[in-house]
Amino acid sequence: MDSTPDYTVWDTFIRRIFAIEDFTIGSAKEPYLMRYRGRLIAPDSAQAYDQLAALLQPMGLTPLFRVEDGQHIILIIKSAPEPKSNRPLINLVMFILTLISVIASGALTNIETLPSDPIQAVLLILNTGWPFAVSFLAILATHEFGHYLAGRAHGSKVTLPFFIPMPFTAFGTMGAFISMKDAPKNKRSLMDIAVAGPIAGYIVSLVVIMIGLSLSQLDRIPTILTAGQGFQIEGNSITYLLLKYLRFGQVLPQPLSYGETEPWLYWIKYFFTAHPFPLGGLDVMIHPVAWAGWAGLLITSLNLIPAGQLDGGHVFYLLFGKKKAAQLLPFIIAALAGLGFLWSGWWLWA
Repeated sequence: MDSTPDYTVWDTFIRRIFAIEDFTIGSAKEPYLMRYRGRLIAPDSAQAYDQLAALLQPMGLTPLFRVEDGQHIILIIKSAPEPKSNRPLINLVMFILTLISVIASGALTNIETLPSDPIQAVLLILNTGWPFAVSFLAILATHEFGHYLAGRAHGSKVTLPFFIPMPFTAFGTMGAFISMKDAPKNKRSLMDIAVAGPIAGYIVSLVVIMIGLSLSQLDRIPTILTAGQGFQIEGNSITYLLLKYLRFGQVLPQPLSYGETEPWLYWIKYFFTAHPFPLGGLDVMIHPVAWAGWAGLLITSLNLIPAGQLDGGHVFYLLFGKKKAAQLLPFIIAALAGLGFLWSGWWLWA
């Protein structure tokens, strides 16, 4: 039986929506059966895609709309096998494990000594850790369901979120992810899916921080730290600085004295390096809910780094193309490695 594709049938379908300039037949090294280059003549690319996909679907084929070097491209690929149904039990188990891990991390950040009685220790951990855990996981869940709902709205097959527990770390988790079981229809749908998560997560982070700051109090930072004594101050972002200013009416942490340094120069230096440490100054003693919102802002910001499979990487690829994204990647890695000398966490992301 001859299995040679009938390209003439494809051409007939494609010419209804696309002015073909040239085409390339795929090979074993190419991820497509046929590549058409030209100009989309249909007024609405989304409707054009749906029309073409419906015609090709009975033939076991899927179209992909792309833009390369300013030109419209249509790729014809074999349709992916129908994905196996997702097993929500796995997602549920991973979420429960992550919830336990995040509760423990949130509690142990605020508990100096655990009771010797195991039952009392567990109850104390649950009672202390749940405000952080519920707030932080709400941000992560909103972020991932932003991706999930955008994917479903565009007809993509996506899994429910998978949460990743990571006990004995600052946040108790490495985050969460969803998996796409088929290729996005076009750049518009991929862009919508990519940005939906960070936007949703950012909005919820703001709400959580505002609630948390309303539960927080101002207090003095110790003037002297004795040997073995630690004191940690959360980093600042423009958003976090503004929210603290709206809540408390001053820029925090407020140093005890600027010394001979001009205030504006002090704040530029402190914003980027967290030095000098404001011993004796005034700062927010943040509530666990505010800590969760701050962590949500951090995760959202890191996810927007324009590299790799991060949300920012997808957006940069869509805006500037695969070639520029590949060219930028070494500079991003070098920048993160350099920033690691200011904060070691950047080395993990590099």
